[in-house]
Amino acid sequence: MGKPTGFMEFQRVSEGYAPVEQRVKTYHEFVAHLTDAEAKQQGARCMDCGIPFCNNGCPVNNIIPDWNDLVYRGNWREALEVLHSTNNFPEVTGRICPAPCEAACTLNINNDAVGIKSIEHAIIDKGGENGWVVPQPAKKKTGKKVAVVGSGPAGLAAAQQLARAGHAVTVFEKNSRIGGLLRYGIPDFKLDKRLIDWRMAQLAAEGVKFQTNTFIGTDAPGKGIANDATKTISPKQLQKEFDAVILAGGSEQPRDLPVPGRGLQGVHYAMEILVPQNKEYAGGPKNNISASGKHVVVIGGGDTGSDCVGTSNRHGAASVTQIEVMPRAPDQENKPMTWPNWPLKLRSSSSHEEGCERDWAISTKEFIGENGVLKAIKAVRVEFKDGKMLEVPGSEFELKADLVLLAMGFTNPLAQVLDAFGVEKDARGNAKASTDGAGCYQTNVKKVFAAGDMRRGQSLVVWAIREGRQAARAVDEFLMGSSVLPR
Repeated sequence: MGKPTGFMEFQRVSEGYAPVEQRVKTYHEFVAHLTDAEAKQQGARCMDCGIPFCNNGCPVNNIIPDWNDLVYRGNWREALEVLHSTNNFPEVTGRICPAPCEAACTLNINNDAVGIKSIEHAIIDKGGENGWVVPQPAKKKTGKKVAVVGSGPAGLAAAQQLARAGHAVTVFEKNSRIGGLLRYGIPDFKLDKRLIDWRMAQLAAEGVKFQTNTFIGTDAPGKGIANDATKTISPKQLQKEFDAVILAGGSEQPRDLPVPGRGLQGVHYAMEILVPQNKEYAGGPKNNISASGKHVVVIGGGDTGSDCVGTSNRHGAASVTQIEVMPRAPDQENKPMTWPNWPLKLRSSSSHEEGCERDWAISTKEFIGENGVLKAIKAVRVEFKDGKMLEVPGSEFELKADLVLLAMGFTNPLAQVLDAFGVEKDARGNAKASTDGAGCYQTNVKKVFAAGDMRRGQSLVVWAIREGRQAARAVDEFLMGSSVLPR
């Protein structure tokens, strides 16, 4: 590395945030990437550790020490090339990835990890600002046609890789705009949608075609699933027209909470407020679910719950409370016991800092209402013994609630799509397809592949990008007999 002693000389510096009182008034991004000088110093903290565990901690195997060193030396354009060699969409991961690479950083054993994510953010933003991100169309076309079903990170990564290999790629999306949950599930204050449009323009210039408002299947999705489709195409038609098909939809089926009062007005899945809010912000119809002046309870402690907290505060909620059934995680992990693996510890997001009461080890027993309208929830404290959840005697209580948002995760991809194709599913309802050996990412249906959440279930965006890239290579091998695409 350029400065072997940098990790001893410099402290970790985090990216700057706009003040809470300013940022909650808008849906704009509020995180500022590092300055050149800050990024150089942070790159210097990469410690030439010999075995860069960060590479394997990162699902796309980003070549992290290399671009840390290049940033330290001021070779930004080369750093961007190295970053893009493993990651199609660093403008996304540099903003919303939880950074498992940093958990695996060798410096993290007894110090603060290198700020890998912040350096990645700085690299891609500088690339965009200087016009370095340009189309890379294939020099030669293969004459093969590939359909990609789903336009989230897995689908878009697969589409870009296959287009660059010379195939004619069409991405099908049931909603009105491209991006999947990147566009509709993540608020703009975390991921500005202009970034998706910017990257789409690159894909289009590389030959990728997009067909929106189109559902692939027979039976329409059920309640809680965003669907703007005005056209339906049968799997048989798709299989007839294309040489290969990649199923890359998200794990969209939300986990429900079937307790008494579930049907009350005011109890909603998280996506029932997040998706319309993103559409409204983009100039669409007004969101018919508002947290303004309401006592909001978010059930579920993950990223989706955090997004509900941030959105509710921007609506002007009277109060926001987030509860989850699992016990509170420790404030700090036991690093010698967990490194280099992803540790269990309490994680607070920028949305929590904007105003939110949090509580743990709580199970919801009932939604209470008057005249069909939600007024409160009845809950009980729980504890876990011998792997079983037990209610704490005498701990029942009520919590005022005008709006409840169910953010307890997603159970599986759309069964309507998999069943229409006749794809075999695993025990969790995901498409069954191996990632090893010959025929990887192939389903039991001829020339039909699966990747991302469709195959592995609900996961991180960086895993979706990895699987999209790997599936693209598998499809290229299937069509051409070999492939030069990286896995």
